Amino acid sequence: MNQAMNPERHASDTQAIVVDEVFPHAPDIIWKALTSGELIGRWLMPPDGFAPVPGNRFTFQTKPAGEWDGTIHCEVLDVVPNERLSYAWRGGHESNDDGYGSKLETVVTFTLARAEEGTRLRLVHSGFVLPKNDTAYRNMSEGWKKVVERLDAIVAEEASSQTRH
Repeated sequence: MNQAMNPERHASDTQAIVVDEVFPHAPDIIWKALTSGELIGRWLMPPDGFAPVPGNRFTFQTKPAGEWDGTIHCEVLDVVPNERLSYAWRGGHESNDDGYGSKLETVVTFTLARAEEGTRLRLVHSGFVLPKNDTAYRNMSEGWKKVVERLDAIVAEEASSQTRH
């Protein structure tokens, strides 16, 4: 898609990871899994200080690399209940030139839309600067697919527990 809009690609082009899935559940159940710290910890990583409120800052902790302590600094940018959640995703360190832990200034956006089969979840993780963030882009492209599979399992559990009550 970027090539069609900008045929003259530059060495420092930015890329986005896009995962698009349809869940056989209502948007409110998926929204709960996207905005509950306890549930986020089950499908992604345990967040520290998460609240679905614009301006709220929170962190995730992952494997450190070089000068980077493994902390992912996030800030909630946009919240439209049952429709969209967006947050800044910043990590890495300048000294990690282009491998794991390179400096990352990205945005993660979850968009929910009703679909005939349930709800379409579109995850876009944007702002990867290539080639600097090439390792993160490759690793996270695979990682987000697995995360969405885990999210699907958590949403299914939540949906079945709601129908039992």
